[in-house]
Amino acid sequence: MAENEKNEQRVYLIPLGGLGEIGKNMMAIRYGNSILVIDCGLTFPEDEMLGVDAVIPDYSYLLEHRQMVKGIIVTHGHEDHIGALPYVLKDLNVPVYGTRLTLALVQAKLKEQGNVNGAKLQMVKPRDTVRIGPFRVEFIHVSHSIADTVALAIHTPVGTIVHTSDFKIDYTPIDGEVFDFYKFAQLGEEGVLVLLSDSTNVERPGYTMSERVVGATFDEVFRQARERIIVASFASNVHRLQQIISTAYKYNRKVAVVGRSMINVVNIALEQGYLDIPENTLVDLSELASLPKNRTVIISTGSQGEPMSALTRIARNDHRQIEIVPGDTVIISALPIPGNEKLVARTVDQLFRQGADVYHEAIDGVHVSGHASQEELKLVLSLVKPKFFVPVHGEYRMLIKHARLAEELGIPPENIFVAENGQVLEFTRRKGAITGRVPAGKLLVDGLGVGDVGNIVLRDRKQLAQDGLLIVVVTLSKETGAVVAGPDIVSRGFVYVREAEELLEEAKEKVRQTLDKCEERRITDWATIKGNIRDSLSKFLFEKTRRRPMILPIIMEV
Repeated sequence: MAENEKNEQRVYLIPLGGLGEIGKNMMAIRYGNSILVIDCGLTFPEDEMLGVDAVIPDYSYLLEHRQMVKGIIVTHGHEDHIGALPYVLKDLNVPVYGTRLTLALVQAKLKEQGNVNGAKLQMVKPRDTVRIGPFRVEFIHVSHSIADTVALAIHTPVGTIVHTSDFKIDYTPIDGEVFDFYKFAQLGEEGVLVLLSDSTNVERPGYTMSERVVGATFDEVFRQARERIIVASFASNVHRLQQIISTAYKYNRKVAVVGRSMINVVNIALEQGYLDIPENTLVDLSELASLPKNRTVIISTGSQGEPMSALTRIARNDHRQIEIVPGDTVIISALPIPGNEKLVARTVDQLFRQGADVYHEAIDGVHVSGHASQEELKLVLSLVKPKFFVPVHGEYRMLIKHARLAEELGIPPENIFVAENGQVLEFTRRKGAITGRVPAGKLLVDGLGVGDVGNIVLRDRKQLAQDGLLIVVVTLSKETGAVVAGPDIVSRGFVYVREAEELLEEAKEKVRQTLDKCEERRITDWATIKGNIRDSLSKFLFEKTRRRPMILPIIMEV
């Protein structure tokens, strides 16, 4: 290696979440002894993560280098970009930079978790430039399915890194703020070292439709609706909420909001000036009963069929104030997140059963994506003209397809890096390489516990869920070690005791035999006795039932 190559300055990109998956986005950028973190998101638990509330990135790398972390930038207010902040800020009290709506949503989240006081929130706006340690960060306006989303240009001594955040190119946005083409082109002209770009919709050819398409659909549906209209959407999609409210006002309908997160976002968006609601249009849910049904609209949570959400409870006839009556129109203005399809289908079925007209398919025109399709991704690559390209925000196949797209546009394959969470990407002005690995993975959040539920606990929960639990209670004499009482057997989720008395009697007999053997062999060690009980009972029950319940022997001494 030539001497000057050895002394070349280096910048490192370390993805801690969001690569090879959708959600829990977190990227660390390191130069010298300074680290800047982009986004701090969560993802929702998979079906097999029993009892888990949320999944956040393993941020032990940041804790290990806590002195180096200069700040966290959040690009927008979606859960998969801000959801882990309440947990991370407890351990790392560093400044958080974001736009007005994003920080208002962050503040509400921190308040919910009870750790709002110490947070250092720094507000920025598009076209602002902020110096954070050795990094000079420019904030660039982009369109997405939530207002106030920004891309980033991070100027380092090695070169400029552009991070698109989640984006689409909307030529007719609801707020009139068009994607900042000029800034991207200007950066491309000045020279960009690395581009990190959103891969979520890379599998879709063409362009993503404008948010205004949904407005036209709402207009059509509202015009035809005979009775009440219920619209379920993502609470965070403020532009979608604006279109619902504007269309309701046009057709002389009053609007009520249900669902905790929806009420929160509407209040925050109103306070911050992101929603324009004509006077007397918004009413309390309790006032709807006194209005004619064909003069009302309800905006609700539950577009993903979440079991406790307002729409799901309405569909199950389980809501305190709202029940579906034939003739109601229900619009589900969102596509199911992968994995939620069954929940959404069940909700739609229940709504149809109760006589509602339901609009829920993408072909109904009631939803457009907030992510760029292939032609928009190509446009950004062409404007920015990066030396190196790293696709981000997507499952592995999406990252590969985005890499191929970049190759088609002339970026050399050796300058494109499809990375995984935890890999360290090292860049000099001339070269890029994957040079190492840091700890990265999932931290499971269950109630107030963060990371205390791991694979072993999940395995136990799975076993309990599948085959149940059997508790064996035995009382031994302190002096002689002989059995004084029991064995007694308690079954939970294994068999219904009244219908399995014979089986449980045989099981008790098996335990007695085991205890007798232990006594004969003069085994007094409790751990060994428990192990023997577990082994013999497990074998016996599997032979009889082909089930493997969790067996919990309890020994008491008198």
